[in-house]
Amino acid sequence: MAGGAREEQERLAATFFILPQGMPMQITPLFKKEVLGDSGKLMAKQRRFAYTGIVPILLYMGLFTLFPILWAVVMSFFSYTPIRQGTWFLGLGGQNPFVGIDNYIELFTGTGKPAEVFRLAVKNTFLFTALVLPMNLIITLPLAVLLESIGERFKTLFRAIYFLPTISSSVALVIIWSYMYAPGWGLLSIMFKAVGLVPPKSWLQDPNTIYFGVPLAMLCVVVAHVWQDFGYNLVIFVAALQSIPKTLREAARVDGANIWQEFWLVVVPLLRRTVLLTSVLTVISSLQVFVIFQLLTRGGPKNQTQTMLLSIYENAFRFANNLGLSAAMSMILFIIILILTVTQFRILRTEWEY
Repeated sequence: MAGGAREEQERLAATFFILPQGMPMQITPLFKKEVLGDSGKLMAKQRRFAYTGIVPILLYMGLFTLFPILWAVVMSFFSYTPIRQGTWFLGLGGQNPFVGIDNYIELFTGTGKPAEVFRLAVKNTFLFTALVLPMNLIITLPLAVLLESIGERFKTLFRAIYFLPTISSSVALVIIWSYMYAPGWGLLSIMFKAVGLVPPKSWLQDPNTIYFGVPLAMLCVVVAHVWQDFGYNLVIFVAALQSIPKTLREAARVDGANIWQEFWLVVVPLLRRTVLLTSVLTVISSLQVFVIFQLLTRGGPKNQTQTMLLSIYENAFRFANNLGLSAAMSMILFIIILILTVTQFRILRTEWEY
């Protein structure tokens, strides 16, 4: 009996729907067919639109992103150079033989000049990143707090001024800093002389000037890079500060917290996710800096500013023309970035939101 009542309810639900006034309206088979037909046409149009938009993007990503990555992975296991004759399959084999992990063994234990320079480049890259990350955060976070405290009329203006170097051409910025660091007549040398100090003989090419274990040339590149890059993190911190509820700060003031306590005990903990984001982005960008080193120092003096990306470029296109060894260097750089990113996520992650 209960089963029959349920079937009757389902039949009625299939043939009636309730109007807003509560009055039932019968759905005829013709009406149902028209509704389903229009719905089917709409879904087909939506699918065609989705395929039209997604397929070109997938083809672009596959051709210019996924394929080069896979090609670099494969090439790292070959002694490959395009000037040698290989087989029909992408030039691999033949005079470009398969060498297994010999390229990686050479980079870690080899005595050849490319391997020795690369190991030095790894140390320089880590040193550069270790200097850039804290300097960037120390500048951007307090500056973001100051920008957030000024009036709305000037906030947008200063934000645009600080962000301008980030969106400017790297080559143009390098030219500016080349004039700044010019020995003798550069702006920094003139400023040193104006206050009675003796400037270095060469800001970028003196291998004997070292401060606290860091070559002067490396310090100069760090300053130039932070000046160019800090505007990006500044905008992120300003946006994060604007998202913090004012009630939390007001509650801290009611409890007797001063400005310094409010900053360290309320603002900084709430910015932990933002610090994670900016740290990850800064580390990744620092490990992949190329233009500023290539144009300012070219890895000198005496390889004191040689970085991993410079070594990859020089071995692939400038000196050795060994794309297989350069591909192995690229894979090592990728693994380093992956490990550092995962480590930062584990250290700085939070389990709460506000």
